[in-house]
Amino acid sequence: MNRSDWLLKQRQEAEEGYDKQEGNTYVESPEISATHRRFVTRLIELSPPGGRILDAACGTGNYFGMILDAGRQVVGIDQSGGMLARARARHPEVVTEKSGLQQLNVNGNFDAVMCIDAMEFVFPEDWPLVLKNLRTALRPGGHLYLTVERVNERELHEAFAEAAARGLPVVPGENILRGGYHFYPTMVQVDAWVGEAGLHPVEDAHSDHGSYGYFHLLAQRPDHD
Repeated sequence: MNRSDWLLKQRQEAEEGYDKQEGNTYVESPEISATHRRFVTRLIELSPPGGRILDAACGTGNYFGMILDAGRQVVGIDQSGGMLARARARHPEVVTEKSGLQQLNVNGNFDAVMCIDAMEFVFPEDWPLVLKNLRTALRPGGHLYLTVERVNERELHEAFAEAAARGLPVVPGENILRGGYHFYPTMVQVDAWVGEAGLHPVEDAHSDHGSYGYFHLLAQRPDHD
């Protein structure tokens, strides 16, 4: 199987899996970690009262309440119709749209954008496109909150070796042993892609969640491109 066909299969299987679940594994809102909450709160504070925030890959709308309670508007997109159905059931007042991050096409419509716990499912080939789309969704001067999941290097090496031994067209950083496709870029890759997208880092942090962790990044689209 060539890489393009293999990646297409990974994406289709991921979407079908979430749709079959219809969000059932997320019915009970997962607890928001202190670091996630701090960055979302900061993002909200950086957007004006009544401002518009895009939750890209919103899942079941776990952060909608925080945004609405702070007096901001929120729009949610996700590639899973099942997840969006759960999000609409919880917050019928929120506008949602079925779209993948790769297909996101809005131009400067939002004061802030958040993409939380989603980039680990984006192929390395698509990272530049997704970051460009997220940046384009921001008005000049707007801010993006992005998380990047992290796992230890030994796990990545073992996952790569096993997949390569099976003849799969994987590249370093890809891991199909965590319940489906995941990609864990190096921080050098992340820094390069963020810079190429024209986003300026403002604040970052790391948080640990046991067998994995997150790199949290707050970045800004310049006032003048």
